Amino acid sequence: MPSGAPTPSPSTGAGALAPIVQELDRMAPSFDIRGDQIQIIKTPTEFYETLKDRIRSAKHRIFLSTLYIGKSERELIATLGEALRQNPKLKLSILTDALRGTREAPEPSSASLLVPLVEEFGAERVEIRMYHTPNLTGLRKRHIPKRINEGWGLQHMKLYGVDDEIIMSGANLSNDYFTNRQDRYHLFSSKQITDHFWKIHEGVGSFSFLVEPSSEPAGFTLAWPTTNSAPSPLEKPQAFIRSTTATLQPLLSGPNQRRELGQLGDTRVYMLGQMSQVMKPDTSTELPVITRVLEMLAAPAYRDSSWTFTAGYFNPAPSLTKLLIGTASTNNTVITAAPEANGFYKSRGVSGLLPDAYVLLARRFLNAVNQQGRAKEIALKEWRLGTVNQPGGWTYHAKGLWVTMPGDAHPSMSVIGSSNYTKRSYSLDLEVGALITTRDEGLKARLGQEQQWLQEHAKQVTRDDFAKNERRVGLKVRIAMWIVQLVGGQL
Repeated sequence: MPSGAPTPSPSTGAGALAPIVQELDRMAPSFDIRGDQIQIIKTPTEFYETLKDRIRSAKHRIFLSTLYIGKSERELIATLGEALRQNPKLKLSILTDALRGTREAPEPSSASLLVPLVEEFGAERVEIRMYHTPNLTGLRKRHIPKRINEGWGLQHMKLYGVDDEIIMSGANLSNDYFTNRQDRYHLFSSKQITDHFWKIHEGVGSFSFLVEPSSEPAGFTLAWPTTNSAPSPLEKPQAFIRSTTATLQPLLSGPNQRRELGQLGDTRVYMLGQMSQVMKPDTSTELPVITRVLEMLAAPAYRDSSWTFTAGYFNPAPSLTKLLIGTASTNNTVITAAPEANGFYKSRGVSGLLPDAYVLLARRFLNAVNQQGRAKEIALKEWRLGTVNQPGGWTYHAKGLWVTMPGDAHPSMSVIGSSNYTKRSYSLDLEVGALITTRDEGLKARLGQEQQWLQEHAKQVTRDDFAKNERRVGLKVRIAMWIVQLVGGQL
């Protein structure tokens, strides 16, 4: 707040935001930027075209952290190759998950798709890294089927950086995420923010396998360079975690800027990370920050605030569910995917039961809302646009939180990132995100528009809807939920 400016009422607008900012300043590193340095992208196609445009004009660096790159994404790989050919000074770094990125090998996989870039441009310009969880080793790794081995932990960050800009998202890099899978995408035009996430990308890469060309049938090998910052997670998992903790701790909770606590000028963006599996002691910031925000919203002063929470796979960590219901906020909305907008809808095996499992979890949430007497303040909406795997059918994968302060028309806070906010996200996977706090009216309006357009295809559901025969969840689904939790919290 500018020196000499009148102090707003603590119960409205910026005055209500200030105590929260003061708390956040103690919890996570942040950078101050202008609201117009954040562009909110609406559709999967716009996300893909923006990403390709940035790649084509890249000057010195491209870094992409994602769960996987679709094995048929030849256009994206061609765009990367074109940029590297046009600019000899350009360097490319890609980080994916080893389990997901090599699952189909020796058949085509993310790794076999990417390794020709190393062959053409050399290891000094192109580095492909794949993170492997230290929680899947020995007999467990040998005997657990590939389709479910991801339940022990993944590289789940979504960071799409080009030069001094970065797109934060929950989207992976494959055809459905570029066409008919709705997610969220924020483009930050800030060197400080981009550099921060580059350091995290580089840090995780330093304890990940290196993908190298090979004459083997798969076309690649996973090597563990002696220059890595940790021993192999497959050989020395405990020593691996000790080393990864030392690498990540200063990156996730690094020094904050010196400023007056709570003095928010235009826009402040907090850097969040959740990497509990590879940090002992755990100094992750995302869950503690979101927890603190929701705890503060329980105060009577925030009765006239409101929030919107979305998760494509509706299974929030139990602590978050309790906190959401416990806020004093009114006019709140939860958005999740309808079964027909879930990527697992009518898929084979246990995964085909997951949409019904999420229905059961949503029903339990509404029951808890009702038991706490919050049915008039918290609405649950299901997002659906057609039916997945049918012409015109979309899936829903968006996740995030928006908070509107008392007296305001639009959100002044929002969380964007890779986390699904599940127990798994907070214990097994590597996640990053950003918490935006702003007084910029233009950015607040854009956040409000994003919050609204994600509800264009969402319809409120009630406990009566869940009581209908077609919504009843059978014993098979309940058993599947138990199995899924048993094999690592896949939900």
